[in-house]
Amino acid sequence: MAKLLLILQIVSTFYLTGLIWTIQLVQYPFFSYFQNSDFTKYHDDYRFWITPVVAPMMLVELFTAILILLFPPDEINYNLLILGLVLVVAVWVSTFFLQVPLHEKLAGGFDKIAYRSLVNTNWIRTFAWTLRGGLMFYLLWRTVRI
Repeated sequence: MAKLLLILQIVSTFYLTGLIWTIQLVQYPFFSYFQNSDFTKYHDDYRFWITPVVAPMMLVELFTAILILLFPPDEINYNLLILGLVLVVAVWVSTFFLQVPLHEKLAGGFDKIAYRSLVNTNWIRTFAWTLRGGLMFYLLWRTVRI
């Protein structure tokens, strides 16, 4: 059970880390190109299509980060698993208290201040997932080498 949870956690984190960098460096910059009436349609479409791409993996990551604390792999330091969960919580807090409200504001039309805030605060998730990616790589290495 512990190995399966670890594999699911590693896969979901690697997936989300790559996705957040794509959003941060590719998708969000495109928002600034649609400052006219097309922005609302573009933003609505983005939110509609990105949700099923992100939400299932975020749920997998969250649940495996919690469950792995109950069934920890023997070769993994428990404190690293706690750190992993703390990073997941940081992502969720940032998502629901920063990014979601900013997307709600942008749903009414392009707002330069909201847009800049979205891009700037999204670095919180980008760095948290990048750190998780590094942590998962380390946990994978610890598991495979032993």
